[in-house]
Amino acid sequence: MKLDDTLLPILYMLAAIGFILAIKWMNSPATARRGVIVGEIGMVLAVVGTLLRFEVVNYQWILVAFVLGTAVGIPIAYIMPMTAVPQRTAFSHACGALASALIGTAEYYKGLDQGPGLSKVVMIALIVETLLGFLTFTASMMAFGKLQEVLAQRPITYKGQNFVNLGVFAAAAGVGLALIVAPGQSVLFPIFAALALLFGVLLIIPIGGADMPTVIALLNSYAGLSASAMGFVLNNKLLIVAGALDGSSGFILSIIMCRAMNRSFTNVLFGAFGQLQTSAAGAGEAKPVHSATAEDAAQILDSARNVVVIPGYGMAVAQAQHKLREMFDMLTKRGVEVRFAIHPVAGRMPGHMNVLLAEADIPYDKLWEMDDINPEMANEDVALIIGANDVVNPGAETDPNSPIAGMPIIQAYKARTVMVIKRSMNPGFAGIDNDLYYRDNTLMLFGDAKSFLSSIVKELGALAKV
Repeated sequence: MKLDDTLLPILYMLAAIGFILAIKWMNSPATARRGVIVGEIGMVLAVVGTLLRFEVVNYQWILVAFVLGTAVGIPIAYIMPMTAVPQRTAFSHACGALASALIGTAEYYKGLDQGPGLSKVVMIALIVETLLGFLTFTASMMAFGKLQEVLAQRPITYKGQNFVNLGVFAAAAGVGLALIVAPGQSVLFPIFAALALLFGVLLIIPIGGADMPTVIALLNSYAGLSASAMGFVLNNKLLIVAGALDGSSGFILSIIMCRAMNRSFTNVLFGAFGQLQTSAAGAGEAKPVHSATAEDAAQILDSARNVVVIPGYGMAVAQAQHKLREMFDMLTKRGVEVRFAIHPVAGRMPGHMNVLLAEADIPYDKLWEMDDINPEMANEDVALIIGANDVVNPGAETDPNSPIAGMPIIQAYKARTVMVIKRSMNPGFAGIDNDLYYRDNTLMLFGDAKSFLSSIVKELGALAKV
């Protein structure tokens, strides 16, 4: 009996258990670190097990790949700031999907060279693997470009766009079906790959930058399904299990994201959501706003008993999480109860705000989900909004004609005093005005989030000396 016949199933089983536990524990910030560690251990076991397979007869190029991957991966982990985690996630999806697609391509041509070795079942799995792999690669790179602001974050649209997109996908699927029926038509495979790559680009350009949390979760699902299909091609049970876990969890997360925005998949993928909204009634109207200084804000916070901080993408852009931690410490020492309200789609990826606040060592028990904090909002002295916009817009509840009508929001407007740190009065991703900014209990704190929080911290320090 070969070594891999006895040891390999055990290693793969332990790896699969590690992946399952990792997903379970990463559901909560309190256990997320444990989940990451267990997931890493599971991946190490999976890699070791794969290297022990009898098919591996030469480790030379594998070691070269290990060295190159390590040389790239470690600097990325240490150099890339936490604010760029969404971009890194999109890039990781692109790399994984491309690897899956290239392996599928190699298996296809290897099968042709070995004669009639590509059965219909293998070809179906191979076509699914390469289709999802190639389209996820280009789609993830486009998402990376939007998140990095190399590409326009607003949707790029043109007349008949959805028909073109669906036509390209149908053509790719048709060529893939032809390959399944007659695998020997190798001239069709480059055409199939090109159509899949093109569809990935076309899929993302009409999607706005702030829809990236849902898109990234969906691309994660595609990458997982591609890996699962690769498991069928390579007869690797662990790949099937791990890919299915990744695919299903990514899909479920996409559903959660859509529900958090009260929108459907079709609206996210084909709705070109994020175009600037124009209103004839509102054109030219100059609504009055109440602005305040850092000194005013510090005095209000100093006299409050409880404060809810609502972070958004503006906090990430300004990298203001560490200054926010300083303010949190100062207020806590004064006996002020400070909590953080997290909207499911705040930021540019699922859990974006949680990641940034964790980097600043904000205690996990101070992070509250939207459904838990909303019943408490009417009792809050201050709601401090930092770079959030649509997720606190009362129009979602009061205006049935609003593009975000029905979207669950954090009900910051119910607090006694609302303070909003924002660079300007420009609209958020949905392209609509926010009625919250004009309410009598709202104070606008205009400026960069990091700079304004620094000023508030300075003023709080001065108040402590009085």
